[in-house]
Amino acid sequence: MEGLKRVFSGIQPSGKLTIGNYFGALQNWVALQNGHECIYSVVDLHAITQRHEPASLRRQILEVYAQLIACGIDAEKHTLYIQSHVPQHAELCWILGCYTMYGELSRMTQFKDKSAVHPENINSGLFTYPVLQAADILLFCADLVPVGQDQKQHLELSRDVAVRFNGIYGDVFTLPEPYIPKLGAKIMSLTEPDKKMSKSASNPGSFVLLLDSPDDIMRKFKRAVTDSEPEVRFSEHKPGVSNLLSIFSAASGRSIPELEESFAGRGYGEFKPAVAEAVIERLRPIREKTEDLLKNRDYLEDLYRKNAVRASAVAARTLAKVQKKIGFVR
Repeated sequence: MEGLKRVFSGIQPSGKLTIGNYFGALQNWVALQNGHECIYSVVDLHAITQRHEPASLRRQILEVYAQLIACGIDAEKHTLYIQSHVPQHAELCWILGCYTMYGELSRMTQFKDKSAVHPENINSGLFTYPVLQAADILLFCADLVPVGQDQKQHLELSRDVAVRFNGIYGDVFTLPEPYIPKLGAKIMSLTEPDKKMSKSASNPGSFVLLLDSPDDIMRKFKRAVTDSEPEVRFSEHKPGVSNLLSIFSAASGRSIPELEESFAGRGYGEFKPAVAEAVIERLRPIREKTEDLLKNRDYLEDLYRKNAVRASAVAARTLAKVQKKIGFVR
């Protein structure tokens, strides 16, 4: 795809994908395929900083890979690979770690947050994984990296490390720019609408997964938090209803004012099932295609193998250049 700017992004397989992932990020991944060269990864190396069950991780990696295809990622035209299948990630991570300062890593807010959540397992991988993120991006000479607010700090570190390395050895790495995509819907928890929807929440009723059954989706929305004022209206004073309106709009393609007008004078008893139905229909083809892909393991394996070869070819060129610059013997 000569002449097109290259986009890189990755997603962890540390849990199942939610409608927050889909409406907030994955729709933009799909849209970026038009007019860009896209390289997307299931970043399983990042998923092992916390204790995990091997069989569960293996299943989640395949499920997330299949879901990304079902959401619209074209793994024939673009590159969609599993991170651990490209060993250059780990090799470049070690090299870049020697050009990343302790003070820079100690300022990473996510390290502090995750250490607080898992005080019994503050391992060195948790501390240095921003270096692996830098290697992910720089390995593919990415021009653009889609970022949310919580990832800006890591992209800035990637740029700082690239500038430092280039300053010593010349023009080696492309300096990645943040890509601020068209604002996706900000999806909040169904039970705590002041918090972002998260698959790690202890209450499974707070999030909707892409692979949830229609019955589960309907039940979760019927139990979603609203308020005592039975008016379907978007307002900062009505976070639960506003969240449901955002979800309804994202799932149906209808504007929030249009939905407010449509449900004027109608209570939550009608509104919440309508939101659920819109989500059910939006997710139905994704769930069905994912299930088909997971049943056809030979096809899925062939696809991720071909994509690993494609990704490795790009990564190997960058790593060879880096190795030559720092004085390794070819």
